[in-house]
Amino acid sequence: MTLQKYRKNLPQFKGHHLLTDGGLETTLIFHDGIDLPLFASFHALSTTDGRTALRRYYEKYARLARAQGTGFILDSATWRASKDWGDRLGYSDEDLKKANLDAVALLFDLRAEFEAKSPFVVSGNMGPRGDGYSPATLMTAEEAVDYHSTQVSTLDEAGVDMISAITMTHTGEAIGIARACARRQVPLALAFTVETDGHLPTGQPLKEAIAEVDAGNAPAYYMINCAHPDHFRSVLEAGEDWTSRIWGLRANASRMSHAELDEAEELDDGDPQELGRDYASLLDTLPNLRVFGGCCGTDHRHVEAIGFHCVATRIGGLEKPGRSSL
Repeated sequence: MTLQKYRKNLPQFKGHHLLTDGGLETTLIFHDGIDLPLFASFHALSTTDGRTALRRYYEKYARLARAQGTGFILDSATWRASKDWGDRLGYSDEDLKKANLDAVALLFDLRAEFEAKSPFVVSGNMGPRGDGYSPATLMTAEEAVDYHSTQVSTLDEAGVDMISAITMTHTGEAIGIARACARRQVPLALAFTVETDGHLPTGQPLKEAIAEVDAGNAPAYYMINCAHPDHFRSVLEAGEDWTSRIWGLRANASRMSHAELDEAEELDDGDPQELGRDYASLLDTLPNLRVFGGCCGTDHRHVEAIGFHCVATRIGGLEKPGRSSL
């Protein structure tokens, strides 16, 4: 096992296209029937069935990346493995640290098994202190540094190549995480949640949010996540410098708003092929797009279609995917 294999040399900056996973929590809950209190996927590590389900989940994507000849970002199941969420689930500080370390250790095992010609990057996943759909818990940058530094340090200790902070709803928290990662010299991919108008849940335009964070400790790159491409397509301006800072997409399968998704009792998994085409339609607008995955409602079928439309047709000429056998 080689720790921090790509930290100083992230392959997405070397021309590699990388897939990543889809909606981990929605897959475990709706497809695998795993109980995830508070939507906390790290809690699955506490049971044999949960660990088996997590490994099976990652293996599908790892096989897919190998089949399509792409790299892959293994993102840890630690989106809600920070103190406030751990406290609500009854985890001690020591237990929470162990959950973060165990989640990353699983990824190193998977990389050892599946990495071949294309790079498999190990990423420590972080989420917001509050709800990923709502900016109700607003933080200053200083408060965010204080809160998130513990998890950043733990993921760094675990040996991750990078950190992915996703579903960020406001710039204060995003800036704090960027500072915490900079202090530990860990590359950061920062993903903002946007609403149906393409703005952050606070109402701030995405363009302004990226500029505000970049004015301090700029992350390695940005992603957009937890919204359908139709929700943010109109705010992306081809040729604008700021769009070159967006290197990844992790979109929702559904066109529903966050409020509608909160009220939904059934999973809306949309149309995988249509989503793949929606991603491909943004390639000319986002010149540095290299990381392709999904968020709520997506699974390996969606990422397979996204990989085909955005990567495989451009680098390998693979046949169009049909019913997945993964």
